[in-house]
Amino acid sequence: MKAAQSAGPVLDDVLLKGYADRIRATGKIDPALYEKYNVKRGLRNADGTGVLVGLTCIGSVHGYMISESEKVSVPGQLFYRGINVNELVDGFQKERRFGFEETLYLLLFGELPSPSGLKVWNDLLDSYRRLPDGFKESAIIRAPGKDLMNSIARAVLMAYTYDPEPDRLDIETTLRQSIELIARFPVLAAYSYQAKAHYHMGQSLMMRYPEKGKSTAEDFLMLIREDGMYTQLEAEVLDLCLVLHAEHGGGNNSAFTTHVVTSSFTDTYAAIAASVLSLKGPRHGGANLRVMEQMREIKEHVENWDSEGEVADYLSKILSKQAGDGTGLIYGLGHAVYTLSDPRTELLRQKARDLAKVKGREEELRLYEMIERIGPGIFNKGRAKARDLCANVDFYSGFVYDMLNIPMDLYTPIFAISRVVGWCAHRIEELLNGGPIIRPAYKAIVEQRSYLPLDERK
Repeated sequence: MKAAQSAGPVLDDVLLKGYADRIRATGKIDPALYEKYNVKRGLRNADGTGVLVGLTCIGSVHGYMISESEKVSVPGQLFYRGINVNELVDGFQKERRFGFEETLYLLLFGELPSPSGLKVWNDLLDSYRRLPDGFKESAIIRAPGKDLMNSIARAVLMAYTYDPEPDRLDIETTLRQSIELIARFPVLAAYSYQAKAHYHMGQSLMMRYPEKGKSTAEDFLMLIREDGMYTQLEAEVLDLCLVLHAEHGGGNNSAFTTHVVTSSFTDTYAAIAASVLSLKGPRHGGANLRVMEQMREIKEHVENWDSEGEVADYLSKILSKQAGDGTGLIYGLGHAVYTLSDPRTELLRQKARDLAKVKGREEELRLYEMIERIGPGIFNKGRAKARDLCANVDFYSGFVYDMLNIPMDLYTPIFAISRVVGWCAHRIEELLNGGPIIRPAYKAIVEQRSYLPLDERK
């Protein structure tokens, strides 16, 4: 009889801490060296502006101008294919139409669809909504995840195996893959949530088929609600959220991820899955969750929400790290590009007012608007140089989703449902323009040394 082998070392807390301490000792870099070697950390210049690394025709963000080498704040503007988003939203809302589908068309094809073209496009999206036979069972139900963004990324990667030509890089194949993903993202998100709710939260498993003739917003609300019902205003508000999150220039983290991964000539599914997981981070698509958590704390600790003094005092405590999560940040205020205003916030705030009135949550909305108004002044109090600060779209989006009774698990996936069109457009742009593989440089600062034989090491 073969003797049983003795168990090997166990990665217990003591051993793990020892390994981690070694990494800290050898991996920590002196912050002064970044300045010494003029390293653009985060691909940012010293004044906070982004390092120019590419060109794009898809989306553009305007939040400041450079005048005589000085950064000058201006009201924020967002453009999709050269069209101001304010004009885009005003156009379809005046006509009492949903606008996300024509926004998808605009971002992919570079122009607004004609009436007949929009009908064909909507019908095409309808035809691709349903998942392939067996897909939801193999990609979603058999291994339901606790984090929906991971579940969505895994489902995107699984779609590779259902594609007869997944590795082709021609524009026609990439466009076909993109349209399928864009149409199916709402279903992937809804089914991933239902699977989590059933297997991890003890709820009934409910997976409806998407219905033809509905807008993306209507279909998504129907898929996630037990009764499948929604009001026109609710669908309009979600539609606006989808429009406002669809694209934000090539420099945002997830779009840049799309460019980086695409430049290696990998497949569409790998590139889009990478972008999904980039968006997951709390510094990017998960930011509204931090806003919601901080607002919950403020509402618990401020007795009179209408008292500007009480609210200001608590915001000061957050900034001085006496309250909040210890970061000293007021979440939802400030943006990498926007300075005086975020145009998405301006548009979403009005819809939030309409919804709050119907939902009986106007008192909460007034608290949000007060923090938006007084927060920048409190932030700049005592600072040698004031910084222009505005509320970004994440400040209101979580509150809007909460009023729509959308579970918090779905906040970031909704962002992905919208932004996938931007990722697909950027992937096509990267392939179309044939740039080299993206490979920035890192300077090695460790001193060279000789290899030490094993018996001479301590």
